[in-house]
Amino acid sequence: MSATPAAMGGPGAAVPDWAAPALARVLDQVAVTRTEVQDRFPLCADPGSGRWTTTGRGSWTGGFWAGLLWLRARHTGLRCDHEAAELFTGRLGTWVDVDTVTRGLILWYGTALADTPEATALRLRATHACRGAYDPRLGLVPWGSAFGGPRLLARVDGVPGMLSLLAPVDPRAARSHLTRHLELCLGADPLCWSFAYERPDGWVPRDDPPPGWSRGRAWLLLAVADGGHLLQPGDLKAAVHRLVTDPVVPPADEARPQGPPDTSAAAITAVALLKLGRREQALTLLGELVRSHLTDDGRLLNGCYDLAAGTATQHELIWGDFFLAYALAALTGLVDVHDA
Repeated sequence: MSATPAAMGGPGAAVPDWAAPALARVLDQVAVTRTEVQDRFPLCADPGSGRWTTTGRGSWTGGFWAGLLWLRARHTGLRCDHEAAELFTGRLGTWVDVDTVTRGLILWYGTALADTPEATALRLRATHACRGAYDPRLGLVPWGSAFGGPRLLARVDGVPGMLSLLAPVDPRAARSHLTRHLELCLGADPLCWSFAYERPDGWVPRDDPPPGWSRGRAWLLLAVADGGHLLQPGDLKAAVHRLVTDPVVPPADEARPQGPPDTSAAAITAVALLKLGRREQALTLLGELVRSHLTDDGRLLNGCYDLAAGTATQHELIWGDFFLAYALAALTGLVDVHDA
């Protein structure tokens, strides 16, 4: 590991010698992906052929593709890359008024790294739309109806991004959204990542996703890292203590430790650890991702989309690519770790 000046991590912090080359590989692959998918949004790619499954509107992952394009635009400085990022960010505007809490993932990560007035205006529209969706009776923005199933759900993947959109205009709503999910998820034994609001019983735990779901812990830790300023110091410390585990790539389901890993959960966790100032743990995790799961041409493999359904269980996942690239960009000074 070479000792070079770091843009984050405090005086004397060293940038690992693998970080910049790994970032370049990932962002070079973004250009390859863009050529393949054309005007569609990439979702997951086959580990063998590299062929992407795509969506027309981006689904809940569209913001991560736009975010990757903004990272590439910063990296290269090329006008064509900037234009591509602008184009896909603009297309996320169709999600502003859609009834889904995943607007946080879509519209925060799709605009946070942008540098255009149009993207700022889109983020502001999203902020006010999400504020309007906040339900004070429930103390959160509910899951919504856009993807089917019960509308009044509290799901852990509805916390990151949503906090960053809510906090500037309504910090009390943002705090309530975070603390309600912490109360529910961390109050269960084992940890539970989804709850349905049912009268007269109130919040009832669900097993979809299952308690051992890899991204449950990762998403909630990221939310805590982003919303720590909304919590009392003791509550923040307790949540981090409960959520942080050994810095290893986790199994997609803790109940199936011999099953496939989920590198996307590890990449999310690495970003959260950097935001929390746990640099050494983040470096251990990122080093493992780069050494063992990142291909020579910049594809982060062994991500698991949905183990129970058997969907994309060892694949390249667009959000895994984004969070790995973002962590590497923070290490190398391309972005500040708190930019998005």
